[in-house]
Amino acid sequence: MLKLQRYKNSDAQVIVKWLKNEHAFHQWSADRYENYPITAEDMNLYYSQYNDDDLCKLTAVDNNGVIGHLTIRFMGDERKIARLGFVIVDDTKRGKGYGKQLVSSALKYAFDELKADKITLGVFENNAPAFHCYLSCGFNIVETEAAESYQCMGETWNCIEMEISR
Repeated sequence: MLKLQRYKNSDAQVIVKWLKNEHAFHQWSADRYENYPITAEDMNLYYSQYNDDDLCKLTAVDNNGVIGHLTIRFMGDERKIARLGFVIVDDTKRGKGYGKQLVSSALKYAFDELKADKITLGVFENNAPAFHCYLSCGFNIVETEAAESYQCMGETWNCIEMEISR
């Protein structure tokens, strides 16, 4: 069973090792980092731009250490809509339900502790395992006028917008 805790800079040394190839790196980070591979220092430098009120950084741990990570940020000044980002699970533990536990724990935290009314996320169309994980956690697809898209590895990657309400 995993538990969520506040991200520590030392967690980055473990997390960046899960990004074994550029494709996985971009599925995790879109265009938020300039270069692959990133280092723990790159990750911590990126996060240092935000204070804890703007970006809630969480790490999932079990008895063996760090097994997952994600962020929660509020959309707008009212702080009622939160957005999940940078969701990742140890690549050696994927397919074992840890992703669902991580996302479910984050939903509980965002609804109960942060008092969000709605939680949103974007997932790339080419990331079927993550998409199905989010569906299994109760997220619904949101129809948008234009899909958010990113240029990754010389291709255009489209996002599927998803949300869940309290």
